[in-house]
Amino acid sequence: MADHVPALEAEIDYESLGGGSLASNLLAGAFAGIMEHTVMYPIDAIKTRMQIVNPSPSAVYSGIVHAAGQISSTEGIRSLWRGIASVAVGAGPAHAIYFATYESVKHNLGGNIGDEHHPFVSGFAGACATTASDALMNPFDVVKQRMQVHGSTYTSIADCAKTVYRNEGFGAFYISYPTTLAMTIPFTAIQFAAYDSLSKVLNPRKKYDPLSHCVAGGLAGAFGAALTTPLDVIKTLLQTRGTARDERIRNCKGLVDAANIIHERGGMRGFFRGLQPRVVTTMPSTAICWTAYEMAKFYLVRNNSEAS
Repeated sequence: MADHVPALEAEIDYESLGGGSLASNLLAGAFAGIMEHTVMYPIDAIKTRMQIVNPSPSAVYSGIVHAAGQISSTEGIRSLWRGIASVAVGAGPAHAIYFATYESVKHNLGGNIGDEHHPFVSGFAGACATTASDALMNPFDVVKQRMQVHGSTYTSIADCAKTVYRNEGFGAFYISYPTTLAMTIPFTAIQFAAYDSLSKVLNPRKKYDPLSHCVAGGLAGAFGAALTTPLDVIKTLLQTRGTARDERIRNCKGLVDAANIIHERGGMRGFFRGLQPRVVTTMPSTAICWTAYEMAKFYLVRNNSEAS
C-alpha cells in the first residue's frame, strides 16, 4: 500500500483534474467558497462601510486599522461579523455552481489540453461560472451588506430578508445583479486567466502544489479586485440604498444613476473608495479559495481513483 499511493499520485495529471466528476467539483467548490468568505469577513465588512456614500459622521473611517478600532470600541468586535450567516449559507451552493461550471466549460473547450496557456478559454469559463453563481448569491450578498452597514438593526438574516422584501419588494434583491455581473464577469475573467497562466509558470509540472496555488490565487485576485473596484462601489450603493438617509440614494434606479451620484459626491476618487480593504480582502480570500479548492479537488479525485 505504501508504494501504491505515490504511484497513483504520479499518474494524476493535476491540471487535467477538471475532467473529474461533477460531484467532486461541486463539493470542492462549496468547501472553497465557505472558506473564502468566512475567513476574511471582518475586512469585507470594513470595505462595505468605507464604500457607503454620505455616511453618518460616526461612520467615517480613514483606513482599515482606524475602522477596525472605531467599530470595535463603539459597537463591539462582534459587529464586524454581523451578517456572516448570510454568506455562510449562500457561499457553499453558489461556489459549488461556480467551480463546477468553470471546470465543465474549460474542459469542454480544451482548456486542459497540452502545456500551453489558455487564458481566453479560462477567462470565458470564468465568466460563465460567475454568471451562474451570482444569480444564486446576489440576494445573500444584499442581506449581508444590509447587516454590515453602520446602525443596522436587523436581528438575523431572516429578519433582514423579510424587512427588505416587505419594504422594497423582491426586486431589491436583484437591483444590483446587472452591476454585479458587470463587475464579476471582468473580475472573474481576469482572475481565472491570470490564475491559469501563473499556475503554469509557477507549477510547470502540473502537480498538486499548495504553495503555487496559494501565490497564483492571491496575485490573480488582487489584480482583478483593483481593476474592478469602481463597479464594486456602485454595487454597494445599490445594495445598501434602502438604509441610506439621503433621499436620492434611496431612490437610485440602477447602475448609471448610481455612478452619477458617486461622481457628483466624490468625483473620480469616489469610485475607488474602499480600494485598500477590497484588495486586502480579496488577495488572501482568493488565495484561500484556490488553495482550498485545489486541495479538496485533488483529494476527492484521488480517493475516487483509489476506489476504482
